[in-house]
Amino acid sequence: MSILTWYPRSKPFRHLVLRIFASGTLAALAISPASFAQSIALSFDDGFDPREQPQAASWNQAILHTLAKAHVKSIFYAAGVRVDSPAGLTLVKNWGLAGHEVGNHTYSHLDFDEPSTQVDVFISDIERSEALLMDMPGWTPRLRFPYLKEGNTAEKRDGVRAWLAAHHYQSGAVGIDTSDWYYNQRYAVWRKAHAHADPSAFRAAYLAHLWDRTMYYDGLSHQLLSRGAKYVVLLHTNRINAEFLPDIIAMLRAKGCTIISPSEAYQDPLYAMKPDVLPAGESILWSLAKLAGFPNLRYPAEDDVYEKPKLDRLGL
Repeated sequence: MSILTWYPRSKPFRHLVLRIFASGTLAALAISPASFAQSIALSFDDGFDPREQPQAASWNQAILHTLAKAHVKSIFYAAGVRVDSPAGLTLVKNWGLAGHEVGNHTYSHLDFDEPSTQVDVFISDIERSEALLMDMPGWTPRLRFPYLKEGNTAEKRDGVRAWLAAHHYQSGAVGIDTSDWYYNQRYAVWRKAHAHADPSAFRAAYLAHLWDRTMYYDGLSHQLLSRGAKYVVLLHTNRINAEFLPDIIAMLRAKGCTIISPSEAYQDPLYAMKPDVLPAGESILWSLAKLAGFPNLRYPAEDDVYEKPKLDRLGL
C-alpha cells in the first residue's frame, strides 16, 4: 500500500498528497520499505552545565565513551545557556573532537509557542547560540527547536522557516520523540532514595518506554509512507542516558535496528517536509499525521502526564 492509496477518502490526507506532489518530493517518498527498515540515528539535546552539575564532565565523557565503543556517530544540539562557560564549552568541543556533529538548540531554550516569544526574539536567540558555537569542531547549521515547538501561529512558524532557509540551516527535526527527560527526573529521585540499590527495574522500565515510542512512530511512518523512515530519535544529555546508553544501543541492535549517523538519517526526504499545521512541531511524523487527519493524536505528543502513572504503578 502506497502513500497514494492509503486512506483515500480522507480529505485532509488528499491535501497532504497534493502538497507533497507540489513540492516535488512524492517520488522520493515512495521508496520501498526494505530501503529504510529500522534505521535509527541518535541525537542529544541541551548539554551538561558544569556550573550546576558537579558530575557534568564524567556524564559527558560516559556518553562519548559509549558512542565510541559502539562505533556510533551522533549529533549534539547544544543550548547556549547550558554550555556558556569555559568548562561547558570544553564539553561541547569534546563532542566535535570525537567526530560528532554540533547543532543549534538556541541560546535560552525558549518555548516558541509562548506569546512572549516572537519571531525577532527567537531569531536573535538562534543567532546568539550560533555565535557561541560556530567555531566548534563538528559545527553544523541545524536547528532543533526547544520542546519541539515550531510556532503556534502561521506568522511565527513561517517567519522562522524563512530565516532558516535564507541562512542555509538544515532540519533538526526528529522522527521519534521520547520523554527521556522525565524518566531522568524520576531516576534522580529514585537514585537518591536507593543509593546502593540495583537499578535493573528502572533500566527495564526506561528501555521499555523507549521501545514503545519507537514502535509508535514506526507505526505512523508505515501508515503515512508505507515504509519505515530513517528515524532520528530525541534523547538528552542527562544522567539516565550517561548510565544506560550502552543498554539502549544494545537493545536497539538486538531488536534488529541499524544505528546510522544523523547525516545519513537526515537524507531521508521526510525531513525536508514542512507540514502546514498549527501549532507546528512535535515529531515530523506526528505533524504529518495531524495534517492527514489521523484520529486520537494526543497533544503534546510526549509529556510526563503519560509516563507518570506507569512509573507510579511500578513504584519507581
